[in-house]
Amino acid sequence: MNAGERAPEMRLDKWLWAARFFKTRQLAIEAINGGKVHLNGQRTKPGKTVTVGSRLIIHKESLEWQIEIRELPKQRRPASEAVNFYQESESSLLNRQRQIEEQRLLRAAAPRPAQGKPSKRDRRMIHSFTRK
Repeated sequence: MNAGERAPEMRLDKWLWAARFFKTRQLAIEAINGGKVHLNGQRTKPGKTVTVGSRLIIHKESLEWQIEIRELPKQRRPASEAVNFYQESESSLLNRQRQIEEQRLLRAAAPRPAQGKPSKRDRRMIHSFTRK
């Protein structure tokens, strides 16, 4: 960068959308306004400018990302390229993987509700339990 040139900047909501954390910019704005995104440890606004080196904490559903911005893209790129826009901390990655595994195990252990209406056999069993 030459003297007099400014560091590249980008709106926070636009960066979150371009990095594919949110499907639309409106969803990114709602998350920021809802306090789900912190910039350098502070609550922020959607129009706040971010630069390379900015640190973000992003809460989405029950997951959390702690990242540092490495690149400011000119446009939204495929997910395979978007992962190069940031670097996630090692502890954040391990915690997120652990949470995903716990959620997967809970879903596998939970009983699934029956699909559709009961069959004739099922109705007979229900009646045998309820009519005694």
